[in-house]
Amino acid sequence: MFSKKKFIASLATAAALTGAGFVTTNQVVPQIFAAQEVGAEAVNDYIANQGITPVSIQFREGTFNQWIPYENGVGKPEGIVIHETATPGATAEDEVSYFNNNWPTIQTYVHAFVDANEIINIHSADYGVWGAGPTANAKYIQVELCEVNTADEFARSVANDAYYAAFRLHQYGLPVEYGKTIVSHDQTSKMYGETNHTDPTGYFAKWGYSMEEFVALVQKYYNQMNGSSTNSGSNNNASTGTNNGGVSANSSEGTVKVNNSGSYAVPLVGFNSNGSTTKSNRGLANNTDWYTDQSKTYNGHKYYRVSTNEWVMDNYAQFTAK
Repeated sequence: MFSKKKFIASLATAAALTGAGFVTTNQVVPQIFAAQEVGAEAVNDYIANQGITPVSIQFREGTFNQWIPYENGVGKPEGIVIHETATPGATAEDEVSYFNNNWPTIQTYVHAFVDANEIINIHSADYGVWGAGPTANAKYIQVELCEVNTADEFARSVANDAYYAAFRLHQYGLPVEYGKTIVSHDQTSKMYGETNHTDPTGYFAKWGYSMEEFVALVQKYYNQMNGSSTNSGSNNNASTGTNNGGVSANSSEGTVKVNNSGSYAVPLVGFNSNGSTTKSNRGLANNTDWYTDQSKTYNGHKYYRVSTNEWVMDNYAQFTAK
């Protein structure tokens, strides 16, 4: 059964209030990763020593049809809120399906879900969602971390979650500032008094982890992004050259604003191994913005990648380089 957390987490977006942030700190509180398969190794050390790397971010269009500007405007979030689902054993795929099917009833939605194996983004981060009360909704991108069963899964899930947070902060030119640009739902509850949730504090503590350590991991990935063009997880497979079927592939990092004047949705295609295309059974909402890290030229048209193997044609896309 899904937690009641989802039913009370969100309120409709309202005029944002001015709230004082927490004091920025780089202090890392030492914690012990007390789980049998990793011994007494701290979580962040375990991630580093095991060579755990984040997975690629999957960009999908969810069913949430509310396109709500942040208080500072479209494409101007002030940071990111870290949630956890309070639903033991539910995967990111489970949560995505639940939210897409039920958000009109439960009146809550977030930008992304993360577990040990996947990072699934289901709403453009250029627009707000319903996850932490009106004031926080008008300020922050929001991501839910799924509850897992083993210490190794926890390490992999927080690596993915920290990567997503770092990616979004880096994308919007925001620094890593604990209590200001990166906050827990617990913190937004205390800052604005509009929800009573304390996640992910208790769940982190279960695994001997803390928000301070999480922010340190976000900072690590953020620093790596400053020295690299990698912004799509560990799967950085942008290539150059010519593939089968006359497809020329190039690295093209930036955003595409999509629109299809002839329909309610923008069509997507996938590329087969022989270079031909196949239609996707999914589409993108009109007038939405999507991160892209790669383009292909095929039969005289440029295609921009918005998911692992889903591409939008230039007829429907306006590209802006990062």
